[in-house]
Amino acid sequence: MTGDEHRALRESLGDLAMGRLHGDERATVEAHLQGCPDCRDELAAIASVLPALRSVDHDRLDHSPAPPPDLGDRIVAAARAERPERRRRPRLLPVAAAAAAALLVGGVGGYLVGAHDPVPREPVAVQALDPAVEASAVAIPHTWGVEIVLDGDGFRSGATYRVVVEARDGRVVNAGEFIGTGARPMICNLNSSVLRGDAESFSVVDAGGGTVLRGDLAAT
Repeated sequence: MTGDEHRALRESLGDLAMGRLHGDERATVEAHLQGCPDCRDELAAIASVLPALRSVDHDRLDHSPAPPPDLGDRIVAAARAERPERRRRPRLLPVAAAAAAALLVGGVGGYLVGAHDPVPREPVAVQALDPAVEASAVAIPHTWGVEIVLDGDGFRSGATYRVVVEARDGRVVNAGEFIGTGARPMICNLNSSVLRGDAESFSVVDAGGGTVLRGDLAAT
């Protein structure tokens, strides 16, 4: 018997164990088993898992498990519970405070922003034009563009905000949208195709087109 013939017989062992072989095909495999202890052992191993396979719900095989919808909020809440209550920040965030925010986002919030990634996180000076908003931000350079991690609160609850990145050549490129959470803190990861070296600034714009926050990417 050639190697290919033996391989073909071994590949039929699963069908034999599940009763899918009949007639001459079944007789050929059974005759081979009489003289092949390796195939007999493999057939026994296949037969041992059949009871478990029969209990599988085939209708659910294509359903990927999804995390709880509030997982992100619970992670952020747990991270914030471990740090002192945040003091009121000035509208123009100093570089030192931004650096501390960057360390917090990179260390405690690693699940959300990928702290395992050695890519540098640059603190960004931000200016809130809405007095209700408090925020900090870091910029993460990637080969495909720049990522903005925005940490803040005071964005009107339920309102939709759009984030755009302004390039040095005048282009304005969308970086994503988020829903305001009011006084409840949030962390947003926003991605733009503008390369880090070409990025001049970013803006958070409300549904009416008004700018509620700006970040200076040129100064970092």
